[in-house]
Amino acid sequence: MAEATITPRILLVEDEYLIRMLLEDMLADLGYEIAGAVGTIAEASELAATADLHCAILDVNVAGQQIYPVADILAKRGVPFVFVSGYGEGSLAEPYRDRPALQKPFQAEQIERTLAELLAKA
Repeated sequence: MAEATITPRILLVEDEYLIRMLLEDMLADLGYEIAGAVGTIAEASELAATADLHCAILDVNVAGQQIYPVADILAKRGVPFVFVSGYGEGSLAEPYRDRPALQKPFQAEQIERTLAELLAKA
């Protein structure tokens, strides 16, 4: 009997609606399942704590708030994540500078490679 393949489930946190929709489409095209696509820290925190996830994509600045409380929840659960920011890796807070980060705008190939690396390590 063939082994069933698991479609990775991703939490997407992005406060800009059009960018979030674009990323959802990009991730679906790459074969990922969206466990949640949200635009607030409160929604992201709830999903980070409770959802069945394989990894997450976190916008660093969500409606003027830093994403780090959500990153902490994911880290405690052992869920890998990648930051996305318009400001580059140097803008990450000190404890998170060893985490993967993509600078906006990025291409589908970049997110595909980064997620593949995250999931391979998990």
